[in-house]
Amino acid sequence: MRTVVLTMKASVIEMFLVLLLTGVHSNKETAKKIKRPKFTVPQINCDVKAGKIINPEFIVKCPAGCQDPKYHVYGTDVYASYSSVCGAAVHSGVLDNSGGKILVRKVAGQSGYKGSYSNGVQSLSLPRWRESFIVLESKPKKGVTYPSALTYSSSKSPAAQAGETTKAYQRPPIPGTTAQPVTLMQLLAVTVAVATPTTLPRPSPSAASTTSIPRPQSVGHRSQEMDLWSTATYTSSQNRPGADPGTQRQDPSGAAFQKPVGADVSLGEMDSWKPGSVLLDEGLVPKEELSTQSLEPVSLGDPNCKIDLSFLIDGSTSIGKRRFRIQKQLLADVAQALDIGPAGPLMGVVQYGDNPATHFNLKTHTNSRDLKTAIEKITQRGGLSNVGRAISFVTKNFFSKANGNRSGAPNVVVVLVDGWPTDKVEEASRLARESGINIFFITIEGAAENEKQYVVEPNFANKAVCRTNGFYSLHVQSWFGLHKTLQPLVKRVCDTDRLACSKTCLNSADIGFVIDGSSSVGTGNFRTVLQFVTNLTKEFEISDTDTRIGAVQYTYEQRLEFGFDKYSSKPDILNAIKRVGYWSGGTSTGAAINFALEQLFKKSKPNKRKLMILITDGRSYDDVRIPAMAAHLKGVITYAIGVAWAAQEELEVIATHPARDHSFFVDEFDNLYQYVPRIIQNICTEFNSQPRN
Repeated sequence: MRTVVLTMKASVIEMFLVLLLTGVHSNKETAKKIKRPKFTVPQINCDVKAGKIINPEFIVKCPAGCQDPKYHVYGTDVYASYSSVCGAAVHSGVLDNSGGKILVRKVAGQSGYKGSYSNGVQSLSLPRWRESFIVLESKPKKGVTYPSALTYSSSKSPAAQAGETTKAYQRPPIPGTTAQPVTLMQLLAVTVAVATPTTLPRPSPSAASTTSIPRPQSVGHRSQEMDLWSTATYTSSQNRPGADPGTQRQDPSGAAFQKPVGADVSLGEMDSWKPGSVLLDEGLVPKEELSTQSLEPVSLGDPNCKIDLSFLIDGSTSIGKRRFRIQKQLLADVAQALDIGPAGPLMGVVQYGDNPATHFNLKTHTNSRDLKTAIEKITQRGGLSNVGRAISFVTKNFFSKANGNRSGAPNVVVVLVDGWPTDKVEEASRLARESGINIFFITIEGAAENEKQYVVEPNFANKAVCRTNGFYSLHVQSWFGLHKTLQPLVKRVCDTDRLACSKTCLNSADIGFVIDGSSSVGTGNFRTVLQFVTNLTKEFEISDTDTRIGAVQYTYEQRLEFGFDKYSSKPDILNAIKRVGYWSGGTSTGAAINFALEQLFKKSKPNKRKLMILITDGRSYDDVRIPAMAAHLKGVITYAIGVAWAAQEELEVIATHPARDHSFFVDEFDNLYQYVPRIIQNICTEFNSQPRN
């Protein structure tokens, strides 16, 4: 018997050891099968904005083609979270247009984001935004775990549309219950259940805390549930005291959702649910989503490119519909690249054919989005290619205060020409340049050898542009290469320091010096006066289309030393001043003013500011009141400089109002030079306070 018992014990021990060894082996096999999950890089679309993603730091993969201007980017190096993540990556140089992986890190919002053109992407400026981000190469930091699935601030995220699953949110634990993960789909199910107009029994507190939330019946309901999630808003009874059961709420599409009587489904637990963004008392729309949906930032424009721009587009019959569309696409791309806004560039469009017509002026559309929409609606007019007539039209009508022209912004015209114009452009362009307009020409598909006989005006582009140095001319051999002009054109029109034809206080006047050559002046002092005239002249830009200089010397009689059209370069003018000989005689200042009006200013160009600078050392022998009034009535701005024995009251009568800005008295000839800076400053201050054209 004892032997049997020992045998049974041995069998039991043996069986136990077998089971133990089997279990250990099984655990080892299981451990071998459990592998560490591999990190999967989430993929996003080009249009995904950083503000839609709640994660503070993440790695994503961008597709190819995110260089497109339709994916808006705001800022440089540090980007507003309203920017396209992938567009910012291309702009920063971390990615090229072929796509790839990037590391994105959220940082604090800024008070100003500067726009810039980089790597084929024009970023826009923005006054301020609540959140920013930077883009880095996708090199994970040690010890940092990056999400394989991104958390979005709205269920209608681009990633969700692309088929990416969103991260499950954890519902906070309630005392006495076991916390369970609440997925986005489960919350949607609650939304659908609440929105269904069916009377439901009020759940008991215990039931509310322990009953599991049902899943949606089928995937086919997903789109409906998403719509309800993003548009319908509900308020819990505890957050809205005195709320009426049965009150109807309207969603944006006009559909009424009715909260059923007795269905007091508490959202208290959801109100404390904060997956990186705060749920508002007024519903389930996060602040991030609410802000970006209802208030899209509108750029004030790039202040580094503050120009008033007019495009003259070719609407002639010969261009055809297809090429006309290519032309419109260039305009839309320019509108996007320029970052249109009231503090930056403004743009209007004129189409020419037989006759020109304005589609919209400078103040019609003050942001790139609206401008691009308007460009898309432009239709072809047909007719000839009368470019000269169009340039004359723009010079006379487009750049006016009523059309939005700004006194501090250079005026720029970009003319697109298919082939060659059917009228002459030289004279119209000269008048435009003299009006301070910087003309650029883009010529496409010039005349072939057998077509040159039909060209009305050979070398028309060089006769039209602001300067013939190549800066103002662009040429492409084919319409299909027109897009290549975008980057150089934008860069050039924004280079305001090189816009040589812009009107300024120093390049837009006809200045007539009226010099007292009476006996009281004397030879030595007369040379000092001529040096004073030279010093003033040196401050201006002299040419036949810029500032022009003329001079009259007077005693009892008057003499025209040289007129406005005599010399067209600064060296020639300065040499002419040196050659003026001292006359000697009496002092008839009134007669000298009349002579200057007749012999000098009568030949002044209509688009030039007329400035008379009179220098005298004594009281006039004749009356100065009537001649001075005649000068004022003819628009001649008169500066009166008196030396030694000049009469102060006469100077004030001669000078343009207010006299304190236009009349100066110097006690000695040798002190004249001290007044050169002040006179130039007053001339420019007055110019800048007036309308540009």
